[in-house]
Parts: sequence; structure tokens; C-alpha cells
Amino acid sequence: MGQNFLVEHKTLKKIVNSAGVTQQDSVLEIGAGLGSLTRLLAAQAGEVTAVEIDQRLVPVLREVVNEFPNVRVVEGNILALDPGQIVGKEGYVVVANIPYYITSAIIRHLLENPLKPARLVLTMQREVAERICAEPGELSLLALSVQVYGTPVIAGIIPAKAFYPAPKVDSATLRVDLHPQPLFNDRQRGQFFTLIRAGFSQKRKMLRNTLAAGLHISADEASTYLTAAGIDPHRRAQTLNLVEWKTLVNEMQGILTEEKHPADITGD
Repeated sequence: MGQNFLVEHKTLKKIVNSAGVTQQDSVLEIGAGLGSLTRLLAAQAGEVTAVEIDQRLVPVLREVVNEFPNVRVVEGNILALDPGQIVGKEGYVVVANIPYYITSAIIRHLLENPLKPARLVLTMQREVAERICAEPGELSLLALSVQVYGTPVIAGIIPAKAFYPAPKVDSATLRVDLHPQPLFNDRQRGQFFTLIRAGFSQKRKMLRNTLAAGLHISADEASTYLTAAGIDPHRRAQTLNLVEWKTLVNEMQGILTEEKHPADITGD
């Protein structure tokens, strides 16, 4: 099922420390596997909800965490479950060793939930984590789609040998602290996703051309909107920061539809 089990105890401890878990926290662990990380989380958190999709592992997981009364095991696919409803309250901490092939889907699922977590601590492919943390000049659809919700930082690099079986690439622990207040209201956020999808549709071209093609307007119209937002029409999408995108959303909201979070945020 694409699983690589994190088995190095030192690395597991670093992940728990990166999450900053305390007795006041409710933790949602995704992909609990054989419970190695679950036990460490249970020792520090107030309560842990451990989700595991593989029915072959669940009996072992239940046995491993049996001594911890603050752990609840849930069998199921997190993408088919409501994360907020599982925990039952806002402000929880998510810890997950994410299968590489569903990184995009899991991040989107967590960030869009009405009952939002306070932070995410995710183990993923190092290259993907680095792209999420990119700054203006190297921003991507992926980076903006995460940074609009929170501030990402790489908390640690994990060598392939820390896993069994060992993957072909190194991994990283990514921590995302969600913004206390959203940068956009619900309507504007939908418009923001419409806009960045258009902006990154042909990222090597100038914004005046990519926005024109993506929003079905003329290049002159796109230039007018960009200039009104204080943005040079000749710039490229990856150079704009979130404040500039927000200004552009405000200028163009009359023509923007409301798109939900892009279906595939790993592509840009």
C-alpha cells in the first residue's frame, strides 16, 4: 500500500518534539502503522486518535497501544473520513507519515476541513517539503496552496535508512502552523485558487499572458488589472508573494469564479 515504516527511534523522538505536543493537546495521527510513533505521542499528549487504513495492521496496533488509555484506534481511510469530526474539536495537532503518492490529497483534505487543526507535522518526500517552503521567486501552485493556510518550515531531514523498507529518496518533517485568522474569507479563497491556477498554467510566460489565457480575457485587460494592483504585467507567477496575490484578487474579484482548492496541487 505504498507504506514505508519509520523505525528509527531517534527520528521518531525528533518528530514528536517537532510537533510540540503537550498534555493539553489532542493529536490525530494518520497512518499509525505498528504504533511506534503512536506510543511516543501517547506519552506526551492528552489524547491520541490513531487512524490506520490497513486492516492487517490494526489488530497489532491495538495490542501495541493497549496500555495507553488515552489512545483511540480508528480503522479507515483518512480521505474518506472527516478529520475534524474524528477528533471532535478545533485546534488539534496532526502527525502523519504520508505515502508519497497521496501527499497532495491528504494536505488538501486537512486544510479544507471546517474544524481546522492548529498545526500539521507531516513526514514526506524531501523535495516536496522544500517546494512547499519556497519563497517568492520560486513559489509554485503547491507552495501557495499551503502557505495561504499556514506557515511551513522544515523541522528536520530524515535519511532513507530510517525507514523499512527504505525509500529511494530522503524525507523531511514539515511543520505547518496554521494562521489564527485566514488570509481570505471563504469567497475570496475560492477566487484566489481560480487566480493562481490561471497564473501558473504556463509559468514560464508573463502574467499578462497566463492570466489572459486562463481567465479568458485579453492580454490588455490582464495588464490593466495587474497595473491597478501595483504588479508589473511582465512578471511571472512564481515571483508574486501572498500579499500581492491578495491585492490582485481584490482587483479582479468581479470576473473571478470560486474554485475550490486545486484538485492536484503537486503540479505547477
